[in-house]
Amino acid sequence: MKYMIMMFGGLGETLANRSPEWISGMQKLMMEIDGELRENGELVASDALVDPAQATTVRFHNGAPLPTDGPFAEVKESLAGFWIVDVSEERAIEIASRAVAYIEFPMEVRRLMDHQPPQS
Repeated sequence: MKYMIMMFGGLGETLANRSPEWISGMQKLMMEIDGELRENGELVASDALVDPAQATTVRFHNGAPLPTDGPFAEVKESLAGFWIVDVSEERAIEIASRAVAYIEFPMEVRRLMDHQPPQS
């Protein structure tokens, strides 16, 4: 099964009260986990996102899409990055738990939908 592991927070103002050593440790841990996932063949895709202050949110307003600067959610609730892994649910939770134990920001583990080709 494929799972998306999403990290929230850990960008911009959410890091204001963290020491440079903590930030360095977080970056090291994330790179370590990413490397292990690649080495084990478990990683399908991964990426980090820029600070949510650079986001554009598109809403439906007065019958039309309306783009506005900035994120819809508070910074602490904004998606910071993700891994897509091909593992068991237990393993996906294990990966997220390892990161959360250090970063203390929430991570969400969600299974990707199966897209089976139509039967003829």
